[in-house]
Amino acid sequence: MLLPAIKVLSVPVSLIYLLTIWGITGFAYRVNARRSAGDPQKRDFHPAAILIAPITLPVFTAAYMSLIILKAILYGIFLVILTFLLVIYRKPTSPTWLEKLVTKIGSALLEANTALIRLFIRPLIGEPQQI
Repeated sequence: MLLPAIKVLSVPVSLIYLLTIWGITGFAYRVNARRSAGDPQKRDFHPAAILIAPITLPVFTAAYMSLIILKAILYGIFLVILTFLLVIYRKPTSPTWLEKLVTKIGSALLEANTALIRLFIRPLIGEPQQI
């Protein structure tokens, strides 16, 4: 009994959603277009962005909500681990093992990044490669 009523209402509601989102993005596009060329808030938006806004809005909203939930979970994990470390692990340690680990990881990253720079950047600026 309820299903036909939902089908009848879904078309006007969808149309209202589309027109509302298109109106909001169209208004923002028009306001941006009226800004002067020297305005730091002026952006270069593509007009087709107005048309795809009703599709991307739910996707971006779901992604943003997922990010908020993930941040809350990670913050909770951080609080539990911090509490555990503060209560259980009270003995101070020497940072030498940590310094060695950080130095090893940092050196590996610097080596890899230097190799990438030499591989890709030097041909662009015209320097010959060394073999």
